[in-house]
Amino acid sequence: MTSRIDAEAIPVPKWTERSIGGLVVRELFQRRVLAVPNCSWTGYECDLLVVEPGLRLIDVEIKISRSDLLADPRKDKWWRSAGGLWHGSARQPRDWPPQVWKHYYVMPAAVWEDGCCMLPAKSGIVLIHEHRDGRPYLKVLRRCRVNPDAKPIDHVQAINIARLAGLRMWDALRDLDRSRNG
Repeated sequence: MTSRIDAEAIPVPKWTERSIGGLVVRELFQRRVLAVPNCSWTGYECDLLVVEPGLRLIDVEIKISRSDLLADPRKDKWWRSAGGLWHGSARQPRDWPPQVWKHYYVMPAAVWEDGCCMLPAKSGIVLIHEHRDGRPYLKVLRRCRVNPDAKPIDHVQAINIARLAGLRMWDALRDLDRSRNG
């Protein structure tokens, strides 16, 4: 008699931006970076803004649903106005968001469908898979290209980003205390 695994009995983790962000920082960047979630420091929203050791910026877009993925190419950070800021001016696509050295999309493998949308060609695509025992692992589907025009930030800017990360940590600890106390 052959045994059959009941697909409903296999636990499927419910991925969140926070859980994916933690996995990416620990596994992809190997803890050698400063990372701030939900940051608009570049002028555009980043799910995860990463400062690498050379003080260059990495923007990580975390996608937990297909609709979120499909909407991303329409975001303002991927477009520039050709004729200035006048209403109705022509928009031209960008290869990278402003100030960004590298750009990644990270998502559970179930969200990705090959060719499901036209993501920027220079962005990396990283999928989350699971081992048989449920442990997640990352697999690079497409390596990102570096933006040769992206300049490193200076030490004052890096300290400001680190200060923001510290403030976010203290706010999270305060919120945790409040939830435990009542």
